[in-house]
Amino acid sequence: MPRKDSEPTIPPLHDARAVITGASDGIGMGIAARLAAAGAEVVMPVRNRAKGDAAIARIRQTTPNARISLRDVDLASLDSVAALAATLQEEGTPISILINNAGVMTPPDRRTTADGFELQFGANHLGHFALVGRLLPLLTAGEGRVVSQISIAADSGGINWDDLQWERSYNGMRAYSQSKIAFGLFALELDRRSRAEGWGIRSLLSHPGIAPTNLLAAQPELGRAAQTSGRRIIDALSRHGLIVGTAESAGLPALYAATSADAVGGGFYGPSGVGHLGGPPAPQKLYSRLRDAASARRIWDVSEKLTGVRFSAR
Repeated sequence: MPRKDSEPTIPPLHDARAVITGASDGIGMGIAARLAAAGAEVVMPVRNRAKGDAAIARIRQTTPNARISLRDVDLASLDSVAALAATLQEEGTPISILINNAGVMTPPDRRTTADGFELQFGANHLGHFALVGRLLPLLTAGEGRVVSQISIAADSGGINWDDLQWERSYNGMRAYSQSKIAFGLFALELDRRSRAEGWGIRSLLSHPGIAPTNLLAAQPELGRAAQTSGRRIIDALSRHGLIVGTAESAGLPALYAATSADAVGGGFYGPSGVGHLGGPPAPQKLYSRLRDAASARRIWDVSEKLTGVRFSAR
């Protein structure tokens, strides 16, 4: 665990509604717990209600009066994303914080979303792209911050423009890197467009470093019967406090981006330790794959066409 004085100071958030994807365990649950402790109303869109209920019970062990509730979503289904957005629009509460944290990593075989997209590109990037677009009026009303959780994997590989869905030759790690590069390019373009269009929101990037989470755990639904060797190594390093972080410390960069007065739109935040794998949150140098504004505009246009979602603050 990081030293207590290394954790970001979270201001009172009693007037804020925070929406966090992927908050039923791991990094997301830690983020939700800290925001709830600061007084925010926390909404957790989940795919598995039982896991969500268990997460809420754990959070209320330390914050009994937490204002926290579940909604249903499957980011691998654009219809499910649209239904969640419609529910939140009907509730009408402005959103001050949206943390796009959910993700899927390296299924051994190519899998697809409900809409036929390669699973990692579809769930990690397109699902969140559609969610942000559909929630834009609520984010504008809340002068919200949108924090998109990418990965150190976005510092390698590239966009497979000729085969975005990996239909011709699937490589799980390269497809994962693509999904995170695309997601990062989108987040930066979102901030540029917000400033140009007067949407009044800030879009920021975070990455958690490396920590033992369920991304590399056994997930039979992804065709992975046992945890990966990488996960076993990460577990051992984390237990001994070596280099990498914990599930709790890995959420600190996203919390910093979402709440710090020093975090700026278009900023990128991650761990400051050795190799940026663990340690206190701090500004990061933008990965080379995320610096090309033309590529960001291109992925935005492609994402609009694939999802059918157009961004409008009204």
